[in-house]
Amino acid sequence: MGKTPSSSATAESPTTTPHTHRKMALRPRPTVTMKEKEISTEKKRPKMGANKNKKKKLDDANKPKKPPTAFFYFLEDFRKEFQEQNPNVRSMREIGKACGDKWKIMTYEEKVQYYDIATEKRAKFEKALADYVKKQENGEYDKSDDDSDYDA
Repeated sequence: MGKTPSSSATAESPTTTPHTHRKMALRPRPTVTMKEKEISTEKKRPKMGANKNKKKKLDDANKPKKPPTAFFYFLEDFRKEFQEQNPNVRSMREIGKACGDKWKIMTYEEKVQYYDIATEKRAKFEKALADYVKKQENGEYDKSDDDSDYDA
């Protein structure tokens, strides 16, 4: 004559009722409509003009560019071979897709030559970047030097 759980006890415990995990508390909806929200966000956002982009380009004119990855060196070689084998295919999308598929199935030993090229280029880039940073700290890349080219 043990006690059996009552039906009210099983309804309260989350482990015994299968539908309690589906119930969620509802949050009140915002009173602002989507159109009002778009209008209000447009007013609050500061406009990002072309002046900021131009300034960045002027400051970084002498900065060395990052070298491509090993995949891009492979892409260069693959594109030449692929166009010789398939002269009628002109779509960059199809060429890129075929290149990506080929890169995925290549073994590491086949990719090593491209990784070596990328590593060499990366080392040259890091050296050039270090020189650029030194020159910038010494003041060799002043804004006045850039402006003098435009005055002439």
